[in-house]
Amino acid sequence: MAKKKDTSVKAINQRKRKRILTKIVSIFIIIVAIMIFGQVGKKLYTMLSLQKQAETVEQELKALEDENASLISTRDKLEDPNYVQTYARGEYMFSKGDEKVFYLPSNAEGE
Repeated sequence: MAKKKDTSVKAINQRKRKRILTKIVSIFIIIVAIMIFGQVGKKLYTMLSLQKQAETVEQELKALEDENASLISTRDKLEDPNYVQTYARGEYMFSKGDEKVFYLPSNAEGE
């Protein structure tokens, strides 16, 4: 009978050890899984942030390219003396030597 008790005590102790070991392994696996998912989540967040930033930079680049094209067009026009003369006469009321500039009142009443 003492042998049966020793055997059952040993079996109980082995089961307890297995349960404890199983719990420790489970906790370890859960911690590792959390760490892995945390890293994946962090990388995903970083990737999405960089994509959003890239889209913003691309939009700014497009706007700057449009502005650059406009400035190049204006520069090319300003190299033409006829355009400069027409622009100065239209915007700043410049005149040739023998011309007179008349300022007409604006039609505010819609007449």
